[in-house]
Amino acid sequence: MSHDYQAIAAQILESIGGAGNIRQAAHCLTRLRISLHDESKVNGDALRQVALVKGHFSNAGVFQIVIGAGDVDRVYAEMVKQGGVARATIADVKASGDAKQNRLQQLVKVFSDVFMPILPAIVIAGLLMGANNLLGAKGMFIEGKSLLDAYPGLSGLWGLINMMANTSFVFLPALVGWSAAKRFGGSEILGIVLGLLLVHPDLLNAWNYGKAAAGLDGASVPYFDLFGLRIEKVGYQGQILPILAAAWVMCRVELWLRPRVPNAVQLLVVPIVTIAVSGFLALAVIGPLARHLGIAVTDALVYVFNLAPWLGAALFGALYAPLVLTGMHHMFIAVDLQLIASQGGTFIWPMIALSNIAQGSAALAMFWLARNANDKNMASTSAVSAFFGITEPAMFGVNLRYKLPFYAALAGSASAAVLISLGHVKASAIGVGGLPAFISIIPQHIPLFLAGMLVALIVPFGLTWLLARRQSAAAAQEEAAQHA
Repeated sequence: MSHDYQAIAAQILESIGGAGNIRQAAHCLTRLRISLHDESKVNGDALRQVALVKGHFSNAGVFQIVIGAGDVDRVYAEMVKQGGVARATIADVKASGDAKQNRLQQLVKVFSDVFMPILPAIVIAGLLMGANNLLGAKGMFIEGKSLLDAYPGLSGLWGLINMMANTSFVFLPALVGWSAAKRFGGSEILGIVLGLLLVHPDLLNAWNYGKAAAGLDGASVPYFDLFGLRIEKVGYQGQILPILAAAWVMCRVELWLRPRVPNAVQLLVVPIVTIAVSGFLALAVIGPLARHLGIAVTDALVYVFNLAPWLGAALFGALYAPLVLTGMHHMFIAVDLQLIASQGGTFIWPMIALSNIAQGSAALAMFWLARNANDKNMASTSAVSAFFGITEPAMFGVNLRYKLPFYAALAGSASAAVLISLGHVKASAIGVGGLPAFISIIPQHIPLFLAGMLVALIVPFGLTWLLARRQSAAAAQEEAAQHA
C-alpha cells in the first residue's frame, strides 16, 4: 500500500506548530524524534488523525511520533525538505531536549542513557538463567526430582547455558563501564578496563563477601596493604553502583588531563594516569561506599515490604506506569540488580512485568470496544507489544488517550502486585517484562506468579470493558436527551 508521504509530512508539520516550532529533528527505526520550542503548540487530536501516525508522546524533553519501520525515514525526509529543517542525529536531539529538563529529570536521563544500550545483554542473560532454573528445579516437572536428576545427559547443556547466562552478570561492571564512559564523554575502552578491574579474578568474589566478612568457615576478607592503608581485595561482580560512580570519576579525570598533557605523550600518559587514579579510588573509596549504600537502600526497601508488603506492593503497582511516563522507571534496573546480587532475587521485577501485562490487557479491551479501524489496529498492535514488555505504544497510543483504560490498568497492576507480594514472589534475573516473564521467576514461585498474571489480565480488561461501555451509554443518553 503506497502512501502520500509529502501530504503526511505537511500534516505533521502543521499539527506540531509548524517548522518554526522545531529546534532539531531526527528519527530512529520507528519514531520521529523532535525537540520543540513550545510543546503546547502541538495539536494532539489533529496529529492522531494523520495517516501512519500510531501515537505520540513526550519524554526527556523530546517529542516523539510513532510512525513505524520503513515509513519513518521517508516521512522524515519530506519534513526536512518542506520545513527546511536541518538534519540532526538522535544524540543532537537528545542533547537539545536535555537542556529543557530539571535536575531530577537529568539524573533519571543519565540512568536511562547508561542502561538502555546494555539492556539486551541483561534481558537475554535473564531468559537463559530462567531456562536453567527450570532445568534444575526440583519437583517442577517430576515429583521430588529435577530434570537434571531424571536425565543426567542434560548436565552438559545445563552447564553451557549457565555459563552463557552468568557471563553478562559476572562482567556487568565492564558493560556498565563501557556505556557510562560513552555517556559521560570519556574513552569507552578505558571504561571497559575499569569495569574489568572491578571483577578481576584476584579479587574476592562479591557473592562470597558476606561469608568472608562474617568469618564463616574460617574465611576472612583479604586486603591490599599500601604503606599501612588497607584496601579490601573485593570484587563487584553483578553490581552497578560502584562502576557507575567510578566511571563518572574516570571520565572527569580523563577530560581534565586531555587539554593539559602535550600531544606527544598524551597516548602514554592519559590512559595510565586515568586508570591508576580512578582504579585506586574505585577500590579504596568508591567501591566500599557504593556497596554499603546499595546494601542500605535495598535493606530499607526490603524492610518496608516486609513490614507492610500489601501496602508497598499496592503503591508500587499503581505508581510504576506513571513513572514510565516520566522515564524514572529506568532507575529500578539498578535496584533490581542490587537485590539479585545481595538477596538472591528481586521482588520488584515481577511487579514490573505484571504492570506491563496490565497495560496490554487494557489496550486489548479497547481493541474490542473501538469502532474505528485505525483505533482497532493501534490497540491490537500496542497490546501485543505490551505483552512482550514494551508498554509505551499501549500507554501513549491507547490507554492515556482514553484515560479509563489507563486507570483500569493501574488498578489491575496494583491488585496483582499485592497478590504476589503476599506470597513473597521473586525473580532470579531480569527477563522479558510481559507474558514470558514466568521463565525468570524462581521456580517455586511460578504458580503464584501465574495467578498474578491472570489478575493482571482479567482486572484491567474487565474494568475497561465495564467503565468504557458505561461511559458510552451515558454519553448516548445525554445526546438523546439533548435532542428530545
